[in-house]
Amino acid sequence: MYTFAYHHPQSIEEAIDIADSYHHQVRYLAGGTDLLVRIKHVQFQPKAVIDLKSIGSLSNEIRVSASEIEIGALTLLSSLEQNKAVEKHFPALIEAVSSIGSVQIRNRATLGGNICNASPAADSFPALFIYGAKIRIVGKSGGRIVPIEDFVLGPGKTCLSKVEFVDAILLPIPEYLQSASFGRLTRRRGVDLATVNLACQVRESGSTRFAVGAAAPVPFVVEENGGLLVNANLDQSDKNNLIRKLMQAASPITDVRASKEYRKEMLVVLARRTLEKAVQKFEKIHR
Repeated sequence: MYTFAYHHPQSIEEAIDIADSYHHQVRYLAGGTDLLVRIKHVQFQPKAVIDLKSIGSLSNEIRVSASEIEIGALTLLSSLEQNKAVEKHFPALIEAVSSIGSVQIRNRATLGGNICNASPAADSFPALFIYGAKIRIVGKSGGRIVPIEDFVLGPGKTCLSKVEFVDAILLPIPEYLQSASFGRLTRRRGVDLATVNLACQVRESGSTRFAVGAAAPVPFVVEENGGLLVNANLDQSDKNNLIRKLMQAASPITDVRASKEYRKEMLVVLARRTLEKAVQKFEKIHR
């Protein structure tokens, strides 16, 4: 059986010192729902696991201000799922989080861990991209804030250095009328990774934006600014052609969940369904 050391530091500085002592051949534990599975299957072989849950400066709280909602990196997905302020301002994120794993998984998994895992199929990413999330990072040399699109660099890769940690996810409260919805397709119902996923946002200006996951090395955002996709008088086939053109930005792979050809076709179907939900929400909320 593979063995490793376990540490639970009380501060970021202590965590960095421990990582230094193992020449950074370590893995950090927040919820552990992905990490422990990968260690079990010997995909990861760290010399030590460093548990971050005892670090007081890393928060598991959700703070609301007039301009933004701050989600602590150690916030459980189940706590996020139940937060009324997040549900009011960012309902697509609630939809996305509610689709991750099972109830048991969401009671352990954290939002910070989910984004640091940097899976192209992460269900939280499309909603975070569509809402313009920013990531607050802290470390040995201080702190910085980066847009979510600059945080994710590739499958399993982020912009974090070896001496940095995610401190919080910042969501600016929209100053314009908008609505958004999240959708995903899987091989089967229940607990499964997304074959494709996306979030759709419609704005009072008439623009439509899609943030797409599981269809490229990193999530991407595409936009239609002419108001055509929200035009009730436009023929559905014309809308499908517009969506298909937008989704040309996708570069999916073939794996055990689906072929690249299937993913490309299903992106159009999923985008149309999610657009319809977002438009219905907009009409209901802002009529």
